[in-house]
Amino acid sequence: MDKKVDEYIEKQKSPQKEICKKLRKLILKIFPKIDEKMKMGVPWYGRYYIVGLKDSVNLGFSVKGLSEKDRDNFKGNGKFMRNLKFKELKEIDEKKIINLLRLVDKKAECGSCFK
Repeated sequence: MDKKVDEYIEKQKSPQKEICKKLRKLILKIFPKIDEKMKMGVPWYGRYYIVGLKDSVNLGFSVKGLSEKDRDNFKGNGKFMRNLKFKELKEIDEKKIINLLRLVDKKAECGSCFK
């Protein structure tokens, strides 16, 4: 686990801190060897990112290469990245998120994977 990601998450207020921790844990559970690092000021995991906002947390996904039907699982209308928004820890549906992480891993290109 990346120390800078630890620091980013610890700086979040509640409930964003707890939401970030839970989402990070899910990503690392599904992809234990994934490259975790800070990019553009937020934690990035290849095709995914986590960002703590004023009143919520977004879990971002690369959607480049997904069908329109697959992209409909996410919020936003970005061509390359879309997200899920969480305001409370109880909103996290682990099974749904795991399925979406796997869908993106299997089908999406890394449209916003900046070097």
